[in-house]
Amino acid sequence: MAKDRHTPAGLRRLVIIPAYNEARSLPDVVREVKAAAPGFDLLVVNDGSTDETSEVARSEGCVILDLCFNLGIGGAVQAGFKYAVERGYDVAVQVDGDGQHPADQIEALSRPILEEGCDLAVGSRYLAPGRYEGGRLRRLGNAVLSRMCSLLSGQRVTDSTSGFRAYSARALAYLAHRYPADYPEPESIVLLARQGMRIREVPVRMRERRYGRSSITGVRPLYYMTKVGVALVLDTVKEAPRGHEGGKA
Repeated sequence: MAKDRHTPAGLRRLVIIPAYNEARSLPDVVREVKAAAPGFDLLVVNDGSTDETSEVARSEGCVILDLCFNLGIGGAVQAGFKYAVERGYDVAVQVDGDGQHPADQIEALSRPILEEGCDLAVGSRYLAPGRYEGGRLRRLGNAVLSRMCSLLSGQRVTDSTSGFRAYSARALAYLAHRYPADYPEPESIVLLARQGMRIREVPVRMRERRYGRSSITGVRPLYYMTKVGVALVLDTVKEAPRGHEGGKA
């Protein structure tokens, strides 16, 4: 596996692409990742797609996990975490299959894990130069949830809903056994922080999805904000942080 000058020799790196009905966008995403991050292995998690996602991934030479039915983003990503833990990866980067996450930023996103000892690096579109637009309700929901995550984690968070992330082996070991099934991104920040793990945001650019439509449209951001907000509060009143699979926090 190729190495770059930033990566200590011997470390294993993985890109996890969760994909549900992404047959149209997946070829470009896979080719972009291979070109921009050749030092990473690549895993596609086919989340029970009803289109040709699985066939497309295989035709592009990807390692693929075919889930028997649609588990949702939480279940698909957790399957990728389990794969990474079982095969001893040192860092894994989550990249959406819809083309929103430019692959040329994978190296920068993984750097806090490889060089600074962080456990979670979140790609923030709100720290990058220029203004990220998106829908008004969606921006409001992200702002509220990010503020909650900051307060509950004790670490600055500006983009709690970003799915463009890098994880350390310690974070992977924890999340392989404990990962929220529904809209997991904000909640996982608080869960990892409560385990004493270091979290950092990295400025990233993001694009509009190339095909299809986001599931969080219309008034759904308000429902999303309410549901995840309640989950975040519940996380803080559960049992105190303790050791977990993969070592003490």
